[in-house]
Amino acid sequence: MGSEQPTLCYASRYSVGIVESVAIDENGADTPEQLLKFVPKERPRSYAPLLEEAGEAIIAKIQKAADLSNENCDRAMKLAHKLSMQLRAAEDRINQLEAEVELFRNRAVRAERWLQTIQKEIEEKLIAPRSANATEQTSLPQDAEL
Repeated sequence: MGSEQPTLCYASRYSVGIVESVAIDENGADTPEQLLKFVPKERPRSYAPLLEEAGEAIIAKIQKAADLSNENCDRAMKLAHKLSMQLRAAEDRINQLEAEVELFRNRAVRAERWLQTIQKEIEEKLIAPRSANATEQTSLPQDAEL
């Protein structure tokens, strides 16, 4: 009552092969050797080690690429942090210098006001009385002659 089943392919970590199943009679008298025959027998060489090596090489290259990518990312992050800190320090220095510039502008404006005040006082208290005295002195000799 046994019927022949279709050919099956399988792959495992260690080998690749094709299995042809053979019908078992109802009594189960067939031996396990008859149960599984490996086909084709003309190719005894297995490609599994080559496939395994190729897969491992690919995974190793992917891992190396991931490691290099992570290292590059870490370097970029460190550089970005360093540049960010330098930028923050430069901005702080700019703010400090701008505050100093404003302070010196205010001082210059106050100094100009003081200079104008001093100039006005000099003109009012020293120059104006001298010119008035000079006018009186020049007018006195003319009065004396009369």
